[in-house]
Amino acid sequence: MTTITTPVTEDLLHGHLDVEHTRRGLLPHRLPARARRRIPDDQLAMAESQPSGVRLAFRTRATAITLHTVPTKRAYPGVPNVPDGVYDLLVDGVLTAQDTVAGGNLRTVDLATGRFELAEGPAGNAEFTGLPDRDKTVEIWLPHTETTELIALDTDAPLDALPLHAAPPGAAGPRKRWVHHGSSISHGSNAAHPTGTWPALVALGAGLDLVNLGFGGSALLDPFTARTIRDTPADLISLKLGINLVNADVMRLRAFTPAVHGFLDTIRDGHPTTPLLVVSPLLCPIQEDTPGPLAPDFSDGTLRFRATGDPADRAAGRLTLTLIREELARIVADRRVDGDHALHHLDGLALYGEPDHHTHPLPDGVHPSPEAHRLIADRFTRLALAPDGPLPS
Repeated sequence: MTTITTPVTEDLLHGHLDVEHTRRGLLPHRLPARARRRIPDDQLAMAESQPSGVRLAFRTRATAITLHTVPTKRAYPGVPNVPDGVYDLLVDGVLTAQDTVAGGNLRTVDLATGRFELAEGPAGNAEFTGLPDRDKTVEIWLPHTETTELIALDTDAPLDALPLHAAPPGAAGPRKRWVHHGSSISHGSNAAHPTGTWPALVALGAGLDLVNLGFGGSALLDPFTARTIRDTPADLISLKLGINLVNADVMRLRAFTPAVHGFLDTIRDGHPTTPLLVVSPLLCPIQEDTPGPLAPDFSDGTLRFRATGDPADRAAGRLTLTLIREELARIVADRRVDGDHALHHLDGLALYGEPDHHTHPLPDGVHPSPEAHRLIADRFTRLALAPDGPLPS
């Protein structure tokens, strides 16, 4: 069998906004260099380098494919080991094979302080065999919470990069590009594999070209993120805002309302008429009416979270999820006074609410289970992407 080695180049990548050429390969980023220079903390720097929604896409007859990468694993002292990231291989849009990559770098993070140490490790391989012997579209979705340097592909047949926005299998026209911004829930926390995050499930089901700007620990109305969305071509835009503003206790109502307006103003500078959906927080019982900040809790031997604020502080404008939902609905309901009829609102409780918490409880008190990711995806598709919905796909 002849093996063809193809270095990973940017034309093979989809779902990213920038690449960094490292000593060993190509590192996809979900924020451009200009935005990365404005990142104020290591958490966001780590999160944006984790390739949630980023995938390799190409046409080939290959029946055996090996992807050489350098993953960066994470470890948290006192917490069970984080499972290795999963690589999902899709053939003509259908999940066909999965693998993990051993080795790689190790980032050890202190949850209490955020400080970390990075130990460099060796490259490894994700291997896929027994693929259909026909011309096909292959996508390899990268681990959604594991920073991944890409080195090369080994195949037993030539491959050709798939153009951006190429039509999904069976469709006549190109994919619409959906730019979504959110927090760790959008990033994919607790999802079992990269095409199991709720944004990926929505995009694959609706044939959308996903750019996932969901960042664990973030979605804090950062101006550089608004500018990134402004400058990114998009047919549909959604913003899931609120939970980490409470979790991190970073602002009060007086600052929140103008910050939301400013975020939307910046996006509208580049996308004046693009359908834009503002999604309020999903249910999170520990912070519905109790302000943050959030703190890790290991009292039962597993990682859970608890709110540490005082509910009495709500009267002084300290944020809770209930207050944020009310304010986001008000901001959008008046179309921001400017007659922005392409701006829409979706109550996050319609995606995951009180009844769902009883049937699909949050394993750590904050993030949905894999089953809840599917539930959220189904409801978002039905409520947001219908032909007469706010984001017609």
